[in-house]
Amino acid sequence: MLDNMPRGTICIEDIEIGMSRSLRKVVTDRDIELFAEVSTDHNPVHLDDEYAQDTIFEGRIAHGMLTAGLISAVIGEQLPGHGTVYLGQTLKFLAPVRPGDLVEAVVTVTEMDFAKRRVTMDTHCAIDGRKVLRGEAVVLAPSRKFD
Repeated sequence: MLDNMPRGTICIEDIEIGMSRSLRKVVTDRDIELFAEVSTDHNPVHLDDEYAQDTIFEGRIAHGMLTAGLISAVIGEQLPGHGTVYLGQTLKFLAPVRPGDLVEAVVTVTEMDFAKRRVTMDTHCAIDGRKVLRGEAVVLAPSRKFD
């Protein structure tokens, strides 16, 4: 990871609308191979250069859910961080991510329901400032009162 944001927990009592966190990561061939192994998604568009060359992508691409996993990493490690429970995520894939791409995953708080400890966040991933994925996440944030 290329980010320098602190790890840990931001409790619901300390979260504010507009708060944002991010990480940057270069997606490697190894990342793609490991994701294929764990997910059992061995689609050749991710793993076979020759096959992928003849697709609309004209080359290998990372799994979309591997890219989306970077959003999960920001949520689980930074905002809100440790103790967060994912309730839902929407995703729209806008462009492919290729081996060697530097992806920046960003989450920004857009809504909060303190009574239910729910936090809604705008989420996206970008390469060189161009969004390749966008969506919205809803999470249950940790609280000093209950955890």
